[in-house]
Amino acid sequence: MDYLLLFIGIFLALLGFIGCFIPAIPGPPLSFLSLLMLQFTQWGNFSTTFMVVMAVLAVVAVVLDYVVPAWGTKKFGGTKRGTWGATIGVFVGMFFAPIGIFLFPLIGAFIGEYTADNNSDRSLKAAFGSFIGIMTGLVIKLILCGVMIYYFLAEVVNGIREFGFVIQ
Repeated sequence: MDYLLLFIGIFLALLGFIGCFIPAIPGPPLSFLSLLMLQFTQWGNFSTTFMVVMAVLAVVAVVLDYVVPAWGTKKFGGTKRGTWGATIGVFVGMFFAPIGIFLFPLIGAFIGEYTADNNSDRSLKAAFGSFIGIMTGLVIKLILCGVMIYYFLAEVVNGIREFGFVIQ
């Protein structure tokens, strides 16, 4: 059973990393589940505090992934239309991954702003804010998933040193 959980954990860690780039796949929660799978094996030895902190960070990363692009649009002078355009762009961009994930929120924010006041300079600034927000969310997810994958691998290596790969 340990080997099955280990392989499921490896699969979830890889899927979590891919999920950093594809909004339809919740990257940080899947990376957390990889840690959870490992915890149920003979090689897992994470503290409860560590697991709770990682779970909370995974939830926060998912929430921020949806909030930060809209926040970036608003911070760079965007209106509600630009914010909605960026948000719609995130969802439409999923279907045109990987380029669409970055391009469509930018286009959506631009179109939303442009329909509000026909000012291309302001619309472009809001679109840039959306792009900055998306990149910020991506970096947050990559860092968090990277940390979780690091701890996953470190725990497996430590477990192999201590227990080896034995069938119990």
